[in-house]
Amino acid sequence: MHGLANKAKEYLGYQLLKKEQSGWHLMLGQSDVTTGLNQLADLLRDAGLAGAWRNEQLAVRNASGAQIGTVERGAVRPLGIATLAVHLVGQSTDGRFWVQQRAFDKPNDPGKWDTLMGGMVSAEDTVETALERETWEEAGLNVADLQNLRYGGRQSNCRPSSDGAAGYMQEFIEWYVATIPDGLMPINQDGEVAQFALMDEARLVAGMQGGEFTLEASLIMASLMKLP
Repeated sequence: MHGLANKAKEYLGYQLLKKEQSGWHLMLGQSDVTTGLNQLADLLRDAGLAGAWRNEQLAVRNASGAQIGTVERGAVRPLGIATLAVHLVGQSTDGRFWVQQRAFDKPNDPGKWDTLMGGMVSAEDTVETALERETWEEAGLNVADLQNLRYGGRQSNCRPSSDGAAGYMQEFIEWYVATIPDGLMPINQDGEVAQFALMDEARLVAGMQGGEFTLEASLIMASLMKLP
């Protein structure tokens, strides 16, 4: 990391400080945050230290939650930048849960079971627009066709990440619950889902206990079902 820091300082022309117990700090002016962070993202990619490259900008926020810039999605985990995601828990009219199995070529948690939909909120999105877009892309469903759509809660997740490179995951998830009307079937549109399945609560809990589900989905489902 020491060599990368020196190269970054030379490449960026900015001061890169190491503060004990709090990580790396780019000394950038307010108007330089997006430019500087994306140059650093390019450097990480060239060094093979970035995660999966998406050509998608995510918001960078300060401690008070105000957006101060954006950065390529593939750099957020190596840099430890907090992200925002949205999930949708889908239930059938008889109370079973629609879940998706993540594609086996996904860079993180391949092949694991997940909520009906889970996606990142980009810098250009609101939570609501991301919910609509991701629900269509992942499940082929229009939010307007769902029944009893409601806000479920906010989930936080902080842990080491292995999304293509070493890093740290800091993510906040806004999650929703809706009923999928009879006659509507989720159909993936973007190639990121291997299959969908209907699971009752007993099968869902067994899968969570057996490590078949992503940690995010398990936390959301446990909160919804009020599991201990």
